[in-house]
Amino acid sequence: MTDASVLPRPARPSGFVSTVALVGFMGAGKTTVGQALADRLGWRFADLDQLIEAREGRTVPQIFEQEGEPGFRELEQVVLTEALNSGLNCFVLALGGGAFVSSEVRQILRLRGIPAIWLDAPAEELFRRCDQPDVVRPLRQDPDQFTKLYEQRLSSYRQADLHVITTSKEISTLVEEIIAQFALGQTSRSVE
Repeated sequence: MTDASVLPRPARPSGFVSTVALVGFMGAGKTTVGQALADRLGWRFADLDQLIEAREGRTVPQIFEQEGEPGFRELEQVVLTEALNSGLNCFVLALGGGAFVSSEVRQILRLRGIPAIWLDAPAEELFRRCDQPDVVRPLRQDPDQFTKLYEQRLSSYRQADLHVITTSKEISTLVEEIIAQFALGQTSRSVE
């Protein structure tokens, strides 16, 4: 039996990187950092949850209620593939907190040479960050359940190409750290 936590991390993609995927648990800052990174690079930004909502005409909580988590996870794969098949270059994609747990999603990114950047912070901090009055997170219930879910997903997140701790860092610092790691924006290509 193979444990995903002992598998070697994938090699960092080489050559020009024109798309990156931000992964991590809810509250990690994928959307906030993703938008700032895209702005800094002059790239497009896409949030997978928002793409799903636009395609389905329903909110993520509604999809969870009507289709359950398995139905939502299937939609993630379909919409991710559609987004990557759109022919767009130079974009930052923020995946939902559970998307990277799927081996299929990891495989899709790996086969396309899209580096996965894991944004991370302690579970307690992530739980606090998720306490937003207008944001419904179907899998955020209580601190104990939240921490257990975070711990269950760690072995998947550890397969990302880059691990970035977001605690006590400014958004601009995180953006520069990611840019430096992958030499993003170093080669000029036109944005289609």
